[in-house]
Amino acid sequence: MTAELLLGDIAVDLVFKDIKNIHLSVYPPTGRVRIAAPTRMNIETIRAFAISKIGWIRQNQIKFDEQKRETPREFLDRESHYLWGKRFLLDLVETTDKPELKIGHQKFHLFVPRQCSQEIAEKLFEEMYRKQVKSAALNYAQKWQKLLDVEINQIFIQRMKTRWGSCNPQKRNIRLNLELAKKPEICLEYILLHEMIHFFEASHGAKFVKLMDENMFNWRLIRKQLNDEPLSHMDWKY
Repeated sequence: MTAELLLGDIAVDLVFKDIKNIHLSVYPPTGRVRIAAPTRMNIETIRAFAISKIGWIRQNQIKFDEQKRETPREFLDRESHYLWGKRFLLDLVETTDKPELKIGHQKFHLFVPRQCSQEIAEKLFEEMYRKQVKSAALNYAQKWQKLLDVEINQIFIQRMKTRWGSCNPQKRNIRLNLELAKKPEICLEYILLHEMIHFFEASHGAKFVKLMDENMFNWRLIRKQLNDEPLSHMDWKY
C-alpha cells in the first residue's frame, strides 16, 4: 500500500511493506523523500519519526539543490557534450544527406542540413545515448546474472524524473535512466547491480547493504561519485 504524507512543504512518498524497521531515504536528483514502513505501523508514529528527521531531510535536499547542473544544450559548434563522464566537443558539419551523429575522438560529429532544427539534434543525441546505455547495460547484465545466479527479463532505457533506476522484482524487469550515459560508466554498473540486488531484498536495510558489500566493495564511493556529478538540465525539465 502506498500513500503521501505531508510535512509542511515536504511531500513524503509512504510505502507500507512486510518489514521490521522503518526506512527513510532522500533521492537525487530532486530530493524526493520516501519512507518504507512496516505494514502495521500507524500513521502518527510514522509522522512523528519523519518530523524528528526534518533537519536531515532538508540538509540532503539542499545538497541536491545546490549540486552543479549542466546548462541547457543549444547544439552549437564546439559546444561541450558528455559520454560516460568524458567531455566531447560538438563538430557541426553541413550536409545535404540525412542528419547523422557520429562519435569521434573527443568529438561528436553532427551532420545536419543548414536549416536543421534543434529538435532533430536532440533526437539524434537521445538515440545515441539510448543505444550506449542499452549496450553497456546488456554487457554488465551478462556479468552479474552469472555472479548472482539470477536472470533479468528485460531492461528498459527511459528518461526518469527522480531516479537513476528502478525494478520490478516479480517480473525481473529493470528500468535505467537515459542520463546515465553522461556519467562515468561505473555508475551505470552500480545502478544495475543495485536494482538486481532488489530481486533478493526489497528494502535498503542490513541485508541489502550486506549483499552490496559482498558484490561491489566500493559501491558507496561510486554512489557518491554519481550524486556529485553535475546534473543534466534534462533531469529538471519536466
